[in-house]
Amino acid sequence: MHPLAGTIARTIQKKNTERHHTVSAKLQRTALAALALASSLAWAQTPPNVLVVGQIAEPQSLDPHAVTAVNDFRILVNIYDGLVRYADGTLEVEPALAESWDVSDDGITYTFQLREGVEFHDGTPFNAEAVVFNFERMLDENHPYHDTGPFPLAFYFGEVDTVEATGDHEVTFNLSEPFAPFLSNLAYPTGLIISPEAVREHGEDVGRSPAGTGPFQFEEWVSNSRVTVSRNDNYWEGAPDLEAVIFRPITDANTRVAEMMAGGIDMMVEVPPDNVATFANDASFTVYEEAGPHLWFLILNMKEGPMQSREVRQAINYAIDKEALVNDVLQGTATVAAGPTPPAFNWAYNEDLDPYPHDPERARELLAEAGYEGADLTFYVTEGGSGMLDPLSMGAAIQADLDDIGLNVSIETYEWNTFLGLVNPGLEGKADMAQMAWMTNDPDTLPFLALRTEAWPEEGGFNSGYYSNPEVDELLTRARQSTDLEERAELYKAMQEIVYEDAPWAFIANWQQNAVATDQVQNFRLQPSFLLELRDVSKP
Repeated sequence: MHPLAGTIARTIQKKNTERHHTVSAKLQRTALAALALASSLAWAQTPPNVLVVGQIAEPQSLDPHAVTAVNDFRILVNIYDGLVRYADGTLEVEPALAESWDVSDDGITYTFQLREGVEFHDGTPFNAEAVVFNFERMLDENHPYHDTGPFPLAFYFGEVDTVEATGDHEVTFNLSEPFAPFLSNLAYPTGLIISPEAVREHGEDVGRSPAGTGPFQFEEWVSNSRVTVSRNDNYWEGAPDLEAVIFRPITDANTRVAEMMAGGIDMMVEVPPDNVATFANDASFTVYEEAGPHLWFLILNMKEGPMQSREVRQAINYAIDKEALVNDVLQGTATVAAGPTPPAFNWAYNEDLDPYPHDPERARELLAEAGYEGADLTFYVTEGGSGMLDPLSMGAAIQADLDDIGLNVSIETYEWNTFLGLVNPGLEGKADMAQMAWMTNDPDTLPFLALRTEAWPEEGGFNSGYYSNPEVDELLTRARQSTDLEERAELYKAMQEIVYEDAPWAFIANWQQNAVATDQVQNFRLQPSFLLELRDVSKP
C-alpha cells in the first residue's frame, strides 16, 4: 500500500473515533482510492463503489452560505439539504427537509412543516431552531455568528423580514413584500442548512469542517488534492449506494481529459468542446448533455474609460464573431446569446431580440462616433471555472476580433479563484472588461444580482461593471413582487430590450452543459440546475 493511502486511512479513523464511530470497509476503500492521487498519470483503476470526480477548480469553502461558484455547489448539494430542492430533471420545487408548506394569500408569510427525526452529521437534531439559526446568521448583522461570513448571496433572501420557530418542527418566514422567486431561491445552494453546532464549534473555519444532513458526510479536505465524503447511512431518504465520493480539483482541462482516459477519475464535468466527440465515440464512456439556464458574457466597465460610452459597448458586441466562437471554439456545444436572459427560461425569454450580428464595419463606425478609435483596453481572462467553457481560447479569439476594429487589447490571465477575487469586487481601476458566466435558477437571479444599481460591489452585489438604469431597476423590482406569471414575463422581456440596447455586457453564448463518466457509473443524470446530484448514483 502506498504510504499516502495509509495516512489517509489513519486520518479518517481518527476522525471517526472522535465521532464515536467505527471505521468501516468503505473508508478503507476511500483510502485506497487515494493511491491514484500520488501517482501522477500512472493511475490504478478507482475502487468499486467509490466515485472519483474531476472538478474544474479547488473549492473556496464548504460553507454553503459563503460561496458563489457552481464548482463548489456541486460538492455542497451532496453534503447538505435545504428545506426544498429542485425535482429531478426540472427547476420545479419539491419538498426536502420541509415536508410541506403554506403561503398566505398576500404572499407575505410562508409556513413550513419540517421532517422529524432528521439529524445533522455531527449527531445534533435538525429542527426549526436550526433553520432560524441558518437564516439569521446570514441576514442579521447582530447575530453572534454573522462574523463567520461573508455571505455574498444573502441577497437571495433580502425580503425576509423575520424567521421564527413557531413549533419544534414548524418554521415561519415573514417577508417584507411579496417575493416570487422565494421558493426557488430556497432550493438554490444558498438555502442549504448547516449544523448550528458545527458553526459554533468551528466559527469562520466551518467551511473546512462542514456538517449537514445530506446523503454524504464530510471526511477530509486536502488542499489542492481532494475533498472526500462518505455515505451517510442514516440519511432520511435512505442511504445512497456509493460508499464514498472523492472530488478532485484538476484545473487544467487537458489534464482532466488525460486522467479520465487513463482511469484515474470516474467522471468529469464541463468536458472541453474538442474532446466531446472523442468520448462519445468510445464505448467505455458515456457523455451526458443537458440544457440549462447559462450565460457566458463579458462584463464591461462602465465606471471609467471607453466603456462609459454606449457606442463603444455596442461596438464590442458587433465586433465579436459569436457564431465563430460557438461553432469553432466551442464545437457547437452552445448557442449565440441574444441578451441577459438565457432561453432556457422560455416563459420569460424575449424571442423578439436577435443576437448582435458580426458587423466589424458597424463597430468601427460606432468607435469613430464615440472618439475611441485605437483605444487601449485591459481584458481579464480566466484559466477556467464554473461554466466558463474554453475561456483561454475564447479570450484569444475575442482579442483578435477587437484588434480587427482597431482596439488594442491586453489580456491578463488568472486562476479561477484569484480571478473571482479580482472581478467580484468591481473592475474600477483594474480592467475594461472581464469574462464571466452565470448558471441560475430563476430569470430574476442574474439581472437582480448583477445589473441593478443597488447591486454595485460596494453594496454587496455582483454588478462589477457598475451598470445603472433606473428603468431596469424598476422593472426588476416589479417582476419579483408580482405573483402573476404572465405579468412577470412581460416585465422581464421589457428589461431585456433595455439591457440589449444599453449593452452593459457583451452577450456571447448559452451553453448546453455536459459531463462524461465511465461505463461503470450508473443512474447518473445531469440536472438543469447545473448541480451534481449523486445520491442515486452507483458504481458496482
